[in-house]
Amino acid sequence: PAMTQPAEPTPSAEFIGHVTRAQRTLYAFILSLLCRPEDAEDVLQETNVVLWTKAGEFDASREFLPWALRIAQLQAMAHRKRHAQRRWVFDDTLLASIADQAARQADASGDGRRSALVGCLRKLPDDQRQLVARRYEPGGSVNQLAEQRGVSPKALSESLRRIRRTLLQCIERTLAREAQA
Repeated sequence: PAMTQPAEPTPSAEFIGHVTRAQRTLYAFILSLLCRPEDAEDVLQETNVVLWTKAGEFDASREFLPWALRIAQLQAMAHRKRHAQRRWVFDDTLLASIADQAARQADASGDGRRSALVGCLRKLPDDQRQLVARRYEPGGSVNQLAEQRGVSPKALSESLRRIRRTLLQCIERTLAREAQA
């Protein structure tokens, strides 16, 4: 009989849960580094593959998100190198600085900000909450949503900007109240 390769260990359900819950954060982080939704989607998929293959290296006693964000940063930088002919907005040094700061913030204040965001999203009217969800799901483009809603991309972008500003103000108020408590 032919010898078969041993199967690689399957990541734990807890690890899979971490990866699943991190998808939106990873996508938003990658998008902030690359600026193009198509590129961010590609790099998110590459990041997921790396996370899966490195599941055995993850130290469960540490926070998952900073580890995953670092992998996403490395994947974004590799993507930039592969597409070096493009004109990028940020150089690699600034990109690394932004990524490091984001990872530190995610580690230090991620849970509080995340729970504040969830609470603030719940306070939005249903149509605004659905618009935000549809925009930030993988593949959700402003042009596509504008067409579906029968408005111009500029008008939809302005609506999203106002909603983001409202969310940011709500999050800041919530965190300030928690800091005083």
